[in-house]
Amino acid sequence: QVDLVQSGGGSVQPGGSLKLSCVVSGPSATMAAVGWFRQAPGKERESVASITWTGAITYYRDSLKGRFTIFRDTVEDPVYLQMHSLKPEDTAVYYCAADQHGTGGHLSSDYQYWGQGTRVAVSS
Repeated sequence: QVDLVQSGGGSVQPGGSLKLSCVVSGPSATMAAVGWFRQAPGKERESVASITWTGAITYYRDSLKGRFTIFRDTVEDPVYLQMHSLKPEDTAVYYCAADQHGTGGHLSSDYQYWGQGTRVAVSS
């Protein structure tokens, strides 16, 4: 049993910042990679970023590079998604996901475990 517990999120004005965290726990909690996805109302889920378990390799959606950062300090720490210069179009439910086998990346089908989702709302 692997659990992903998310925290963070909320409401922020355009230009603001938020930090999401994802804790992966359970007896089989050594994953290969963790990713963040988001789903806006009426839209399909899309990739945001991913990071391999040790943090050696990261992936970012092209349109988010420079504003979003995925990181973790050690393998015992949560995986964070730091979001800066938020825009209304960033409004979505954000999900973290864990990939037990590969290097993460942008395909949701590569991830076996999912968090509960956390809402991010950007508006003035």
